[in-house]
Amino acid sequence: MNIDKFKQQHVDIIECIAALRRASKAGVSENASEIARLIVAMSSIIKLHLAVEDQVLYPALSSGNNTVLARMGQKFQNEMGAIASAYMGFAARWNQAGKVAQDPEGFRSDANSILKTVHARMQQENTVFYPAIEAL
Repeated sequence: MNIDKFKQQHVDIIECIAALRRASKAGVSENASEIARLIVAMSSIIKLHLAVEDQVLYPALSSGNNTVLARMGQKFQNEMGAIASAYMGFAARWNQAGKVAQDPEGFRSDANSILKTVHARMQQENTVFYPAIEAL
């Protein structure tokens, strides 16, 4: 199974997280428009990534002959539900410049928590899940 597109989406998401970090360090209120724009852009990538995982990747693994990968896919899919829900809540709270500018510390705190979780999940997929799929 070719998962290059999934891996590229991870790179794109990590680049958005890095850009958010730079904009935040330069001043949340001063860069509220850019922060909101980046959140909207990253959300588009994440929504597409999750949809393709749910519609293509996980079903392919569950219907395949490798029971270890099928179980791993099910585990990753189950775990992703809570992570995706937390991220979507984050995006809804901070996808407008006015919301970001009104509560810079709230944004920082929320971003640190949620984006750390998203980043850690992608690292787990990059180092454990995707290599297992590619070894198939």
